[in-house]
Amino acid sequence: MEPELFVEILNRVRDSIWRQDTFYRRALDPGLKLALTLRYLASGDSYHSLMYSFRVPVCTISVFVPEVCEAIVLAYKDEVIACPATPAEWRPIAEEFSRRWNFHHTLGALDGKHIAIKCPKHAGSNYYNYKQFHSIILMALVDAQYKFLWVDVGAMGSAGDANVFNHSELRACIDDETIGFPQPDPLPGDDADLPYFLVGDDTFALRTWMMKPYSKRHLADPERIFNYRLSRARRIVENGFGILSHRFQCLLTTLQQVPSTVESIVLTCVCLHNLIRIRHPIEGPQCADQERDDQQMVDGAWRDDVRQLLPIRGPKRGRESEEAKIQRDYLKAYYWSPRGGVPWQMDMI
Repeated sequence: MEPELFVEILNRVRDSIWRQDTFYRRALDPGLKLALTLRYLASGDSYHSLMYSFRVPVCTISVFVPEVCEAIVLAYKDEVIACPATPAEWRPIAEEFSRRWNFHHTLGALDGKHIAIKCPKHAGSNYYNYKQFHSIILMALVDAQYKFLWVDVGAMGSAGDANVFNHSELRACIDDETIGFPQPDPLPGDDADLPYFLVGDDTFALRTWMMKPYSKRHLADPERIFNYRLSRARRIVENGFGILSHRFQCLLTTLQQVPSTVESIVLTCVCLHNLIRIRHPIEGPQCADQERDDQQMVDGAWRDDVRQLLPIRGPKRGRESEEAKIQRDYLKAYYWSPRGGVPWQMDMI
């Protein structure tokens, strides 16, 4: 983090984390509190380790780290995690997916990850996931530049992708049509109107607003081309999570706080991730997967981390709509045709 950005954050949260000196002791400086909290988020070091580095007791650290996180979220969340709500706000995202990843009409890539936590008291198996550890779920919608457009944090680890999404505010806005997606219009070089959509993996049900890969075996070349083209767009959310956890290593540890505090910590990491992307959009491009001139992928730095955020698994929810199947088949034909094809795609299957 650049010193200027640290000073900006400190100025935004200073009043919230400042405490009055007392007759018995002097209050900790807000700058020290912020520096220690950022070190914790970035390194994942235990409070005991931070105690020796900063000469601050564990009992004090455990009190002000959640306070600083809440202050950062309060100061920045509405500014840096702003889900579009109108067609004019959604269209630039679709244009960026078209320009960078050659997948048109895409409004974001959706996925979820497990954040490991200590088993909460009296929680039973509610937070126990398929990988046999306790966790909460971070579900996110990511744009073409690895920024988080929308996040849902705090669902119990025993839930699956589709279950969390189906009970989310984002899904409710899609269902009641207040999400503000642009009206259907033609793909480049085409004349038939097609809806705008999100992209996800096979866990999600196929909808006109949710495209996912063909999953059957022995796919024909047009279906494999479609899957390749979609995977380039869907890779964004995987890299978004990877960059987030690479920058904030606390997410790769087992967080010892209660779930409500863990939610605040995760939201703080997302806010800071987006803030850094906004202030320094070209900083550390090597962290994300890169394409060479021959379109082969070069792994990003985050893939070298020993631990990774684990994906969510669960049964598919809901029947796939016939209209969505027709739409996916139309996209398949479009990307197979000269209108929508790219020169290198046959080399990728």
